[in-house]
Amino acid sequence: MAKAPKKPGVSQLGVHVDVPASPDAAVLERVPNPHEDANYIARFTVPEFTSICPVTGQPDFAHLVIDYVPGKYLVESKSFKLYMQSFRNHGAFHEDCTIAIAKRLVDLLKPKWLRIGGYWYPRGGIPIDVFWQTGKLPNGVWVPDQAVPPYRGRG
Repeated sequence: MAKAPKKPGVSQLGVHVDVPASPDAAVLERVPNPHEDANYIARFTVPEFTSICPVTGQPDFAHLVIDYVPGKYLVESKSFKLYMQSFRNHGAFHEDCTIAIAKRLVDLLKPKWLRIGGYWYPRGGIPIDVFWQTGKLPNGVWVPDQAVPPYRGRG
């Protein structure tokens, strides 16, 4: 594999990086937005998100959809993937995981707008969906539906 060229402020591209031990230990990086003058949606879909129930230690699974209108920065995707993986052994409730991810991205990127949909698979027979967004969507920006159907089990 060819080594990726180094970019200022980006340390994880082109090198082996172990999965961080926790979300706090994860290094989430950003890169300049080459189209800062345009309002557009960038979407990350994480269909196999995993964390741990802080009470039982059992795994929890979610489908996350994150939409944002970038400002000066974009999230660097390898660091984002490693950050998502850092939750695999992290104990937190559904609401905490979902909102913590959104707030960390907002703190890092200062986007013009961001929303997250956390579609959690059932725990104790009850699915929990968590939604959060910052402010108002800029005028003229088209946001596609997150297209995650409500949980219906086998029926």
